Amino acid sequence: MHTPRDLAAGDPAAGVPAAGDLTAGDPSKLWKTIVTTVIGGTFEWFDFMVYSYFSSMIARVFFPAVDRSGALLLTFATFAVGFLVRPIGGVVMGLAADRVGRVKVLSWIMVLMSVGSLILALTPGFATLGVLAPLLVVVGRLVQGFAVGAQFALSSVTIYEVAPPGRKMFYGSFNMLSLGVAAMLSSGCSFLLSKHLSHGDLMAWGWRVPFLIGALVGPIGFYLRHHIGESDEFHRMQARPAARAPMFERLRAFIRENGDAVVCAMGVMIAGTSLNYVWNAYLPTYAQLQLHLSLSSSLQGVFITSILMCVLSPPFGLLADRIGAYRLFFFFIAGWLICVFPLFAYLLAEPSERSLMIVRIVGILFLTLQGAAHPGMLVKIFTVQGRSTGVAVSYNTSVMLFGGLAPFYISLVARFTDARFIPPSYLFGTGLLAIVLVLVTRTGRRVMREDRSERLTAHPAPSGGAAR
Repeated sequence: MHTPRDLAAGDPAAGVPAAGDLTAGDPSKLWKTIVTTVIGGTFEWFDFMVYSYFSSMIARVFFPAVDRSGALLLTFATFAVGFLVRPIGGVVMGLAADRVGRVKVLSWIMVLMSVGSLILALTPGFATLGVLAPLLVVVGRLVQGFAVGAQFALSSVTIYEVAPPGRKMFYGSFNMLSLGVAAMLSSGCSFLLSKHLSHGDLMAWGWRVPFLIGALVGPIGFYLRHHIGESDEFHRMQARPAARAPMFERLRAFIRENGDAVVCAMGVMIAGTSLNYVWNAYLPTYAQLQLHLSLSSSLQGVFITSILMCVLSPPFGLLADRIGAYRLFFFFIAGWLICVFPLFAYLLAEPSERSLMIVRIVGILFLTLQGAAHPGMLVKIFTVQGRSTGVAVSYNTSVMLFGGLAPFYISLVARFTDARFIPPSYLFGTGLLAIVLVLVTRTGRRVMREDRSERLTAHPAPSGGAAR
Protein backbone atom coordinates (compact mmCIF):
# COMPACT_ATOMS: atom_id res chain seq x y z
CA MET A 1 0.00 0.00 0.00
CA HIS A 2 1.41 3.39 -0.98
CA THR A 3 0.69 6.48 1.06
CA PRO A 4 0.25 9.98 -0.38
CA ARG A 5 3.65 10.85 1.09
CA ASP A 6 5.19 7.97 -0.89
CA LEU A 7 3.58 9.28 -4.04
CA ALA A 8 4.81 12.80 -3.30
CA ALA A 9 8.39 11.62 -3.08
CA GLY A 10 8.09 9.20 -5.98
CA ASP A 11 7.86 5.42 -5.72
CA PRO A 12 8.95 3.27 -8.62
CA ALA A 13 7.10 0.28 -7.19
CA ALA A 14 3.87 2.24 -7.37
CA GLY A 15 4.52 3.23 -10.93
CA VAL A 16 5.25 6.83 -9.91
CA PRO A 17 8.79 7.89 -10.76
CA ALA A 18 10.60 10.35 -8.54
CA ALA A 19 10.05 14.01 -9.28
CA GLY A 20 12.25 15.15 -12.12
CA ASP A 21 12.89 11.69 -13.63
CA LEU A 22 10.99 12.45 -16.83
CA THR A 23 12.00 16.09 -17.17
CA ALA A 24 15.61 16.19 -16.02
CA GLY A 25 16.68 15.45 -19.61
CA ASP A 26 14.78 18.44 -21.01
CA PRO A 27 16.81 21.52 -19.98
CA SER A 28 14.97 23.77 -22.45
CA LYS A 29 11.66 23.12 -20.68
CA LEU A 30 13.29 23.71 -17.30
CA TRP A 31 14.84 27.04 -18.26
CA LYS A 32 11.72 28.21 -20.08
CA THR A 33 9.80 27.52 -16.87
CA ILE A 34 12.38 29.43 -14.83
CA VAL A 35 12.35 32.47 -17.15
CA THR A 36 8.56 32.81 -17.07
CA THR A 37 8.61 32.26 -13.30
CA VAL A 38 11.07 35.11 -12.80
CA ILE A 39 8.93 37.39 -14.99
CA GLY A 40 5.75 36.51 -13.08
CA GLY A 41 7.41 36.80 -9.68
CA THR A 42 8.99 40.12 -10.62
CA PHE A 43 5.59 41.47 -11.64
CA GLU A 44 4.06 40.15 -8.40
CA TRP A 45 6.43 42.10 -6.17
CA PHE A 46 7.04 45.13 -8.43
CA ASP A 47 3.72 46.86 -7.79
CA PHE A 48 3.71 46.07 -4.09
CA MET A 49 7.15 47.66 -3.65
CA VAL A 50 6.36 50.73 -5.74
CA TYR A 51 3.22 51.29 -3.68
CA SER A 52 5.28 51.30 -0.47
CA TYR A 53 7.97 53.63 -1.89
CA PHE A 54 5.40 56.27 -2.83
CA SER A 55 3.16 55.65 0.19
CA SER A 56 3.58 59.18 1.58
CA MET A 57 2.50 60.70 -1.78
CA ILE A 58 -0.36 58.25 -2.26
CA ALA A 59 -1.52 59.21 1.24
CA ARG A 60 -1.75 62.88 0.26
CA VAL A 61 -3.49 62.13 -3.06
CA PHE A 62 -6.19 59.84 -1.65
CA PHE A 63 -6.43 60.88 2.03
CA PRO A 64 -5.80 64.67 2.02
CA ALA A 65 -8.27 65.46 4.81
CA VAL A 66 -6.38 63.37 7.41
CA ASP A 67 -3.24 64.41 9.30
CA ARG A 68 0.10 63.12 8.00
CA SER A 69 0.51 60.12 10.33
CA GLY A 70 -3.17 59.19 9.96
CA ALA A 71 -3.00 59.38 6.16
CA LEU A 72 0.14 57.21 6.16
CA LEU A 73 -1.61 54.71 8.42
CA LEU A 74 -4.59 54.57 6.03
CA THR A 75 -2.23 54.15 3.07
CA PHE A 76 -0.48 51.18 4.71
CA ALA A 77 -3.91 49.79 5.64
CA THR A 78 -4.84 49.97 1.95
CA PHE A 79 -1.50 48.33 1.15
CA ALA A 80 -2.42 45.54 3.58
CA VAL A 81 -5.90 45.04 2.06
CA GLY A 82 -4.40 43.23 -0.89
CA PHE A 83 -2.86 40.70 1.48
CA LEU A 84 -6.14 39.96 3.24
CA VAL A 85 -7.59 38.22 0.17
CA ARG A 86 -4.37 36.46 -0.82
CA PRO A 87 -5.10 33.30 1.21
CA ILE A 88 -8.58 33.13 -0.41
CA GLY A 89 -7.10 33.56 -3.87
CA GLY A 90 -4.42 31.02 -2.99
CA VAL A 91 -6.96 28.35 -1.99
CA VAL A 92 -9.31 28.97 -4.93
CA MET A 93 -6.59 29.14 -7.56
CA GLY A 94 -4.48 26.45 -5.91
CA LEU A 95 -7.36 23.97 -6.04
CA ALA A 96 -8.09 25.05 -9.63
CA ALA A 97 -4.44 24.57 -10.56
CA ASP A 98 -4.38 21.08 -9.07
CA ARG A 99 -7.41 20.32 -11.24
CA VAL A 100 -6.87 22.09 -14.58
CA GLY A 101 -3.13 22.83 -14.59
CA ARG A 102 -0.53 25.05 -12.90
CA VAL A 103 0.55 26.86 -16.07
CA LYS A 104 -2.99 27.60 -17.25
CA VAL A 105 -3.90 29.27 -13.94
CA LEU A 106 -0.58 31.15 -13.83
CA SER A 107 -1.36 32.62 -17.26
CA TRP A 108 -4.68 34.09 -16.10
CA ILE A 109 -3.08 35.38 -12.89
CA MET A 110 -0.97 37.72 -15.04
CA VAL A 111 -4.10 39.18 -16.63
CA LEU A 112 -5.78 39.88 -13.28
CA MET A 113 -2.62 41.48 -11.92
CA SER A 114 -2.53 43.80 -14.93
CA VAL A 115 -6.13 44.87 -14.28
CA GLY A 116 -5.31 45.69 -10.65
CA SER A 117 -2.26 47.73 -11.66
CA LEU A 118 -4.26 49.64 -14.29
CA ILE A 119 -6.89 50.61 -11.69
CA LEU A 120 -4.17 51.99 -9.40
CA ALA A 121 -2.51 53.87 -12.26
CA LEU A 122 -5.65 55.55 -13.65
CA THR A 123 -7.78 56.32 -10.57
CA PRO A 124 -8.05 60.11 -10.05
CA GLY A 125 -7.32 61.55 -6.61
CA PHE A 126 -9.68 62.48 -3.77
CA ALA A 127 -9.93 66.05 -5.09
CA THR A 128 -11.59 64.74 -8.28
CA LEU A 129 -13.66 61.74 -7.19
CA GLY A 130 -14.05 62.26 -3.46
CA VAL A 131 -14.48 59.11 -1.36
CA LEU A 132 -14.84 57.01 -4.53
CA ALA A 133 -11.11 57.47 -5.22
CA PRO A 134 -9.76 55.54 -2.19
CA LEU A 135 -12.51 52.94 -2.69
CA LEU A 136 -11.27 52.29 -6.24
CA VAL A 137 -7.72 51.95 -4.92
CA VAL A 138 -8.97 49.34 -2.46
CA VAL A 139 -10.69 47.48 -5.34
CA GLY A 140 -7.43 47.52 -7.31
CA ARG A 141 -5.55 46.13 -4.32
CA LEU A 142 -8.18 43.42 -3.82
CA VAL A 143 -7.95 42.32 -7.46
CA GLN A 144 -4.15 42.21 -7.24
CA GLY A 145 -4.21 40.37 -3.92
CA PHE A 146 -6.63 37.71 -5.13
CA ALA A 147 -4.65 37.21 -8.33
CA VAL A 148 -1.21 36.85 -6.77
CA GLY A 149 -2.53 34.54 -4.06
CA ALA A 150 -1.32 31.52 -6.02
CA GLN A 151 1.52 33.12 -8.03
CA PHE A 152 4.41 32.17 -5.75
CA ALA A 153 2.96 28.76 -4.92
CA LEU A 154 2.30 27.67 -8.50
CA SER A 155 5.66 28.98 -9.70
CA SER A 156 7.46 27.13 -6.91
CA VAL A 157 5.60 23.89 -7.57
CA THR A 158 6.16 24.12 -11.33
CA ILE A 159 9.93 24.58 -10.95
CA TYR A 160 10.19 21.89 -8.25
CA GLU A 161 8.44 19.32 -10.42
CA VAL A 162 10.71 19.84 -13.43
CA ALA A 163 13.98 20.24 -11.48
CA PRO A 164 16.30 17.21 -11.22
CA PRO A 165 16.77 15.49 -7.83
CA GLY A 166 19.48 16.99 -5.65
CA ARG A 167 19.15 20.42 -7.32
CA LYS A 168 15.64 21.44 -6.33
CA MET A 169 16.70 24.17 -3.90
CA PHE A 170 19.06 25.61 -6.49
CA TYR A 171 16.47 25.81 -9.26
CA GLY A 172 13.79 26.91 -6.79
CA SER A 173 16.03 29.84 -5.79
CA PHE A 174 15.28 31.44 -9.17
CA ASN A 175 11.74 32.03 -7.93
CA MET A 176 13.24 34.09 -5.09
CA LEU A 177 15.64 35.75 -7.51
CA SER A 178 12.56 37.43 -8.95
CA LEU A 179 12.21 39.29 -5.63
CA GLY A 180 15.65 40.82 -6.19
CA VAL A 181 14.81 41.69 -9.80
CA ALA A 182 11.54 43.31 -8.69
CA ALA A 183 13.30 45.32 -5.99
CA MET A 184 15.94 46.41 -8.49
CA LEU A 185 13.44 47.48 -11.16
CA SER A 186 10.94 49.11 -8.80
CA SER A 187 13.56 51.04 -6.81
CA GLY A 188 15.46 51.97 -9.98
CA CYS A 189 12.32 53.27 -11.67
CA SER A 190 11.22 55.13 -8.54
CA PHE A 191 14.72 56.56 -8.04
CA LEU A 192 14.84 57.95 -11.58
CA LEU A 193 11.41 59.52 -11.19
CA SER A 194 12.28 61.09 -7.81
CA LYS A 195 15.58 62.47 -9.17
CA HIS A 196 14.35 63.87 -12.50
CA LEU A 197 10.84 65.08 -11.71
CA SER A 198 9.91 68.02 -9.57
CA HIS A 199 8.02 67.31 -6.37
CA GLY A 200 4.88 68.73 -7.94
CA ASP A 201 5.11 66.52 -11.03
CA LEU A 202 5.86 63.49 -8.89
CA MET A 203 2.76 64.19 -6.81
CA ALA A 204 0.59 64.97 -9.83
CA TRP A 205 1.42 62.02 -12.10
CA GLY A 206 4.97 60.67 -11.63
CA TRP A 207 4.11 58.05 -9.00
CA ARG A 208 1.56 56.51 -11.41
CA VAL A 209 4.15 55.66 -14.10
CA PRO A 210 5.44 52.41 -12.48
CA PHE A 211 1.87 51.10 -12.16
CA LEU A 212 1.30 51.73 -15.88
CA ILE A 213 4.52 49.84 -16.64
CA GLY A 214 3.33 46.98 -14.44
CA ALA A 215 0.01 46.87 -16.29
CA LEU A 216 1.81 46.48 -19.62
CA VAL A 217 3.94 43.56 -18.39
CA GLY A 218 0.89 41.33 -17.77
CA PRO A 219 0.01 40.53 -21.42
CA ILE A 220 3.67 39.69 -22.12
CA GLY A 221 3.74 37.27 -19.20
CA PHE A 222 0.45 35.73 -20.33
CA TYR A 223 1.82 35.08 -23.81
CA LEU A 224 5.03 33.49 -22.52
CA ARG A 225 3.32 31.30 -19.94
CA HIS A 226 0.59 30.20 -22.31
CA HIS A 227 3.21 28.39 -24.40
CA ILE A 228 4.63 26.17 -21.64
CA GLY A 229 3.34 22.66 -21.03
CA GLU A 230 2.53 21.09 -17.68
CA SER A 231 5.10 18.94 -15.88
CA ASP A 232 5.13 15.16 -16.28
CA GLU A 233 4.50 14.79 -12.56
CA PHE A 234 1.30 16.85 -12.88
CA HIS A 235 0.06 14.60 -15.69
CA ARG A 236 0.74 11.52 -13.56
CA MET A 237 -1.20 13.07 -10.70
CA GLN A 238 -4.11 13.86 -13.05
CA ALA A 239 -4.39 10.18 -13.93
CA ARG A 240 -5.32 9.30 -10.32
CA PRO A 241 -8.99 9.17 -9.29
CA ALA A 242 -8.34 11.55 -6.35
CA ALA A 243 -7.53 14.37 -8.79
CA ARG A 244 -11.05 14.23 -10.21
CA ALA A 245 -12.83 14.35 -6.85
CA PRO A 246 -15.18 17.30 -6.08
CA MET A 247 -13.51 20.42 -4.70
CA PHE A 248 -14.97 20.07 -1.18
CA GLU A 249 -13.77 16.47 -0.95
CA ARG A 250 -10.29 17.47 -2.13
CA LEU A 251 -10.22 20.27 0.44
CA ARG A 252 -11.10 17.82 3.23
CA ALA A 253 -8.39 15.43 2.05
CA PHE A 254 -5.90 18.30 1.96
CA ILE A 255 -6.60 19.31 5.58
CA ARG A 256 -6.31 15.68 6.73
CA GLU A 257 -3.05 14.97 4.91
CA ASN A 258 -1.32 18.38 5.01
CA GLY A 259 -2.64 20.30 8.03
CA ASP A 260 0.52 19.79 10.10
CA ALA A 261 2.68 20.67 7.08
CA VAL A 262 0.85 24.01 6.69
CA VAL A 263 1.85 25.03 10.24
CA CYS A 264 5.47 24.01 9.58
CA ALA A 265 5.50 25.89 6.27
CA MET A 266 4.21 29.03 7.96
CA GLY A 267 7.10 28.77 10.41
CA VAL A 268 9.50 28.54 7.48
CA MET A 269 8.06 31.72 5.93
CA ILE A 270 7.45 33.99 8.94
CA ALA A 271 10.98 35.24 9.61
CA GLY A 272 11.85 35.75 5.95
CA THR A 273 8.63 37.52 4.96
CA SER A 274 8.73 39.87 7.96
CA LEU A 275 12.34 40.78 7.17
CA ASN A 276 11.52 41.26 3.48
CA TYR A 277 8.63 43.65 4.03
CA VAL A 278 10.29 45.60 6.83
CA TRP A 279 13.47 45.96 4.76
CA ASN A 280 11.94 46.65 1.35
CA ALA A 281 8.54 48.18 2.19
CA TYR A 282 8.94 49.97 5.54
CA LEU A 283 12.63 50.90 5.83
CA PRO A 284 12.46 53.65 3.14
CA THR A 285 9.62 55.30 5.11
CA TYR A 286 11.49 54.71 8.41
CA ALA A 287 14.58 56.39 6.94
CA GLN A 288 12.53 59.44 5.95
CA LEU A 289 10.51 59.86 9.15
CA GLN A 290 12.95 58.67 11.84
CA LEU A 291 16.38 59.33 10.31
CA HIS A 292 15.38 62.32 8.14
CA LEU A 293 17.12 60.90 5.07
CA SER A 294 15.89 61.47 1.52
CA LEU A 295 13.66 59.02 -0.35
CA SER A 296 16.17 58.88 -3.20
CA SER A 297 18.95 57.68 -0.87
CA SER A 298 16.72 54.87 0.42
CA LEU A 299 15.76 53.84 -3.12
CA GLN A 300 19.40 53.85 -4.15
CA GLY A 301 20.12 51.48 -1.26
CA VAL A 302 17.28 49.16 -2.27
CA PHE A 303 18.59 49.10 -5.86
CA ILE A 304 22.14 48.15 -4.86
CA THR A 305 21.14 45.49 -2.33
CA SER A 306 18.65 43.97 -4.76
CA ILE A 307 21.51 43.38 -7.19
CA LEU A 308 23.27 41.56 -4.36
CA MET A 309 20.17 39.42 -3.82
CA CYS A 310 20.02 38.51 -7.52
CA VAL A 311 23.68 37.47 -7.56
CA LEU A 312 23.59 35.46 -4.33
CA SER A 313 20.24 33.64 -4.61
CA PRO A 314 21.48 30.77 -6.86
CA PRO A 315 24.70 30.15 -4.85
CA PHE A 316 22.72 30.09 -1.61
CA GLY A 317 20.27 27.68 -3.26
CA LEU A 318 23.22 25.40 -4.09
CA LEU A 319 24.39 25.71 -0.48
CA ALA A 320 20.96 24.60 0.74
CA ASP A 321 21.15 21.51 -1.50
CA ARG A 322 24.62 20.81 -0.15
CA ILE A 323 24.14 21.13 3.62
CA GLY A 324 20.35 20.85 4.01
CA ALA A 325 17.83 23.66 3.64
CA TYR A 326 16.32 23.25 7.10
CA ARG A 327 19.73 23.23 8.81
CA LEU A 328 20.47 26.48 6.94
CA PHE A 329 17.12 27.83 8.14
CA PHE A 330 18.05 27.44 11.81
CA PHE A 331 21.46 28.97 11.19
CA PHE A 332 19.76 31.98 9.62
CA ILE A 333 17.34 32.43 12.51
CA ALA A 334 20.05 32.17 15.18
CA GLY A 335 22.30 34.68 13.41
CA TRP A 336 19.44 37.08 12.76
CA LEU A 337 18.28 37.10 16.39
CA ILE A 338 21.81 38.02 17.45
CA CYS A 339 22.24 40.81 14.87
CA VAL A 340 18.88 42.58 14.57
CA PHE A 341 19.06 44.90 17.61
CA PRO A 342 22.74 45.88 17.13
CA LEU A 343 21.95 46.73 13.49
CA PHE A 344 19.26 49.23 14.41
CA ALA A 345 21.30 50.61 17.32
CA TYR A 346 24.14 51.32 14.90
CA LEU A 347 21.74 52.95 12.42
CA LEU A 348 20.22 55.21 15.07
CA ALA A 349 23.63 56.16 16.47
CA GLU A 350 24.90 57.20 13.02
CA PRO A 351 21.90 58.06 10.81
CA SER A 352 23.55 58.56 7.44
CA GLU A 353 23.29 57.21 3.92
CA ARG A 354 26.43 55.15 4.53
CA SER A 355 25.14 53.48 7.72
CA LEU A 356 21.76 52.86 6.09
CA MET A 357 23.50 51.12 3.20
CA ILE A 358 25.56 48.91 5.56
CA VAL A 359 22.45 47.93 7.51
CA ARG A 360 20.56 47.17 4.30
CA ILE A 361 23.38 44.94 3.00
CA VAL A 362 23.58 42.91 6.22
CA GLY A 363 19.80 42.42 6.26
CA ILE A 364 19.70 41.37 2.61
CA LEU A 365 22.47 38.83 3.20
CA PHE A 366 20.38 37.21 5.92
CA LEU A 367 17.21 37.38 3.82
CA THR A 368 18.87 35.80 0.78
CA LEU A 369 20.69 33.15 2.82
CA GLN A 370 17.42 31.64 3.93
CA GLY A 371 14.98 32.94 1.33
CA ALA A 372 16.80 31.35 -1.63
CA ALA A 373 15.62 27.91 -0.46
CA HIS A 374 12.06 28.96 0.44
CA PRO A 375 10.36 27.60 -2.72
CA GLY A 376 11.94 24.16 -2.48
CA MET A 377 11.52 23.98 1.30
CA LEU A 378 7.78 24.61 1.07
CA VAL A 379 6.99 22.33 -1.87
CA LYS A 380 9.05 19.47 -0.39
CA ILE A 381 6.85 18.99 2.67
CA PHE A 382 3.47 18.66 0.90
CA THR A 383 1.94 15.72 -0.95
CA VAL A 384 1.75 15.95 -4.75
CA GLN A 385 -2.05 16.33 -4.60
CA GLY A 386 -1.82 19.17 -2.09
CA ARG A 387 1.27 21.03 -3.23
CA SER A 388 -0.33 23.99 -4.98
CA THR A 389 -2.93 24.52 -2.26
CA GLY A 390 -0.50 23.85 0.61
CA VAL A 391 2.18 26.26 -0.53
CA ALA A 392 -0.44 28.89 -1.42
CA VAL A 393 -2.18 28.71 1.98
CA SER A 394 0.97 28.69 4.10
CA TYR A 395 2.81 31.28 2.02
CA ASN A 396 -0.07 33.74 1.73
CA THR A 397 -1.21 33.43 5.33
CA SER A 398 2.34 34.09 6.54
CA VAL A 399 2.84 36.99 4.13
CA MET A 400 -0.54 38.48 5.07
CA LEU A 401 -0.12 38.25 8.86
CA PHE A 402 3.61 38.90 9.23
CA GLY A 403 4.75 40.55 5.99
CA GLY A 404 2.15 42.72 4.25
CA LEU A 405 0.66 43.91 7.54
CA ALA A 406 4.08 44.65 9.09
CA PRO A 407 4.26 48.31 7.92
CA PHE A 408 0.72 48.82 9.25
CA TYR A 409 1.52 47.20 12.63
CA ILE A 410 4.67 49.27 13.02
CA SER A 411 2.98 52.52 11.94
CA LEU A 412 0.09 51.88 14.34
CA VAL A 413 2.33 51.26 17.36
CA ALA A 414 4.53 54.21 16.34
CA ARG A 415 1.59 56.58 16.86
CA PHE A 416 1.56 55.79 20.57
CA THR A 417 5.19 55.15 21.50
CA ASP A 418 8.83 55.60 20.48
CA ALA A 419 9.07 54.21 16.95
CA ARG A 420 12.85 53.80 16.80
CA PHE A 421 13.11 50.23 18.14
CA ILE A 422 9.71 48.91 17.03
CA PRO A 423 11.03 47.38 13.75
CA PRO A 424 13.82 45.30 15.40
CA SER A 425 11.45 44.22 18.20
CA TYR A 426 8.97 43.02 15.60
CA LEU A 427 11.66 41.14 13.65
CA PHE A 428 13.04 39.52 16.81
CA GLY A 429 9.56 38.30 17.78
CA THR A 430 8.80 36.83 14.36
CA GLY A 431 12.17 35.05 14.38
CA LEU A 432 11.38 33.31 17.67
CA LEU A 433 7.90 32.36 16.46
CA ALA A 434 9.37 30.83 13.30
CA ILE A 435 11.61 28.49 15.29
CA VAL A 436 8.74 27.41 17.53
CA LEU A 437 6.34 26.59 14.67
CA VAL A 438 8.89 24.46 12.83
CA LEU A 439 10.04 22.54 15.93
CA VAL A 440 6.58 21.78 17.36
CA THR A 441 5.28 20.16 14.15
CA ARG A 442 5.78 16.55 13.14
CA THR A 443 6.60 17.75 9.64
CA GLY A 444 9.35 20.06 10.88
CA ARG A 445 11.03 17.31 12.89
CA ARG A 446 10.68 14.91 9.94
CA VAL A 447 12.37 17.21 7.41
CA MET A 448 15.18 17.92 9.87
CA ARG A 449 15.84 14.16 10.03
CA GLU A 450 15.62 13.96 6.23
CA ASP A 451 18.14 16.80 5.90
CA ARG A 452 20.57 14.88 8.06
CA SER A 453 20.08 11.51 6.33
CA GLU A 454 20.36 13.06 2.86
CA ARG A 455 23.60 14.79 3.88
CA LEU A 456 25.06 11.56 5.26
CA THR A 457 24.07 9.68 2.11
CA ALA A 458 25.62 12.30 -0.14
CA HIS A 459 28.75 12.70 2.03
CA PRO A 460 29.40 9.47 3.97
CA ALA A 461 31.93 9.44 6.78
CA PRO A 462 35.44 8.20 5.83
CA SER A 463 36.18 4.52 6.41
CA GLY A 464 37.23 3.93 9.98
CA GLY A 465 35.83 7.27 11.11
CA ALA A 466 33.58 5.65 13.69
CA ALA A 467 36.52 3.98 15.40
CA ARG A 468 38.15 7.28 15.98
